[in-house]
Amino acid sequence: MGLPLEGVIVADLTQNVAGPFCTQILGDMGADVIKVERPGRGDDARAWAPPSWGDESATFLSMNRNKRSLALDLKRDGGLQVLRRLIARADVFVQSLRAGVVEELGLGFAEAVRLNPRLVYCSVTAFGSEGPLREQPGYDALMQAYAGLMSVNGHPGQEPARLGTSVVDMGTGMWAALGVVGALRERDATGRPVEVTTALFETALMWMSYHAMGYWGSGEVPQPTGSGTAMIAPYQAFPASDGYVMIGAGSDALFARLAEALGAPALAQDPRFADNPARVRHRVALVESLSALTRRHKAGELVERLRGAGVPSTPILTLDAVLDEPQTRASGMVVAGRHPRLPEYRSVGLPVRWNGRRPEVRRAPPALAEHSTDVLTWLGYTLDDVRGLRAQGVIG
Repeated sequence: MGLPLEGVIVADLTQNVAGPFCTQILGDMGADVIKVERPGRGDDARAWAPPSWGDESATFLSMNRNKRSLALDLKRDGGLQVLRRLIARADVFVQSLRAGVVEELGLGFAEAVRLNPRLVYCSVTAFGSEGPLREQPGYDALMQAYAGLMSVNGHPGQEPARLGTSVVDMGTGMWAALGVVGALRERDATGRPVEVTTALFETALMWMSYHAMGYWGSGEVPQPTGSGTAMIAPYQAFPASDGYVMIGAGSDALFARLAEALGAPALAQDPRFADNPARVRHRVALVESLSALTRRHKAGELVERLRGAGVPSTPILTLDAVLDEPQTRASGMVVAGRHPRLPEYRSVGLPVRWNGRRPEVRRAPPALAEHSTDVLTWLGYTLDDVRGLRAQGVIG
């Protein structure tokens, strides 16, 4: 069985996280992704270490499987000529250069579609193409701060905290990939080129959507709620005798089950806790009452008791424990593949299956310029041409 994007060619002029995550998704879905990098240095993420695996950046490894690496010096005419030939051959061009740079290269949307009138052209930007900040650079942590994510993260009264993963970068990569897939469908139906634009700021703002709705409705500025959420109670971490357990009793029926499982069925009859709005209003008293009960149990015992009663709950795991969980193994989300430099290489896979099949690692994350010769000969250059371009410093 083929993958959904088998036969689609992607010219990838991105680096760091957002753009490479987009093109990795496309590669996982079967596209032939050709990653264009600077000779000698490559994607900045290659140097984002430690942590490393062997001599390679863990960040780079996590964002760049199922791609080929072509090293081009775009400051030389020969490099631009190669890139233009690649774009003319591609179905999709994804770029994440600083505002204005792609136009300076003569590869803006209008110029690119003259090379390829059926091109899907995707720009991964910081702030989009409009507005007073459109020329500013963008980074995940700055976007988490600027869009309000850090204002609702962490615990009340403590310093603002960034979410512990690049949720804005990776989210933008997801939206870009979704936009590309939709654009391919439109292109195939109309025969015309399609321009797709995503922005880190817009993704960050989207993650705040239900907070924004609450603010518009109530006029109250959302605040950090630790492990919980403002609109549901109980729905947070509760102390056990040896750690914490996350409990999500998001309905009246679940709360009654929770109270019963903790040996305090009368809590469900308390007028302060009669329904979710009442429990939210009396959150402090609710948490104190439940915490006094949960502290009587060890975390593992508490989870077993609550799950047995049908109450959603889970231990709070560190990553090593997560990766060792039977559910993780059963999910098939950890995918292995051959890697010439890392014999034990594996990666977290795409969280989508087609007809029960999860995409595999067809290509390990490439070494810089690993596929330059292969790509150039595929584009029609002779081996003599390749040797000449390498001698001129055009390719790595």
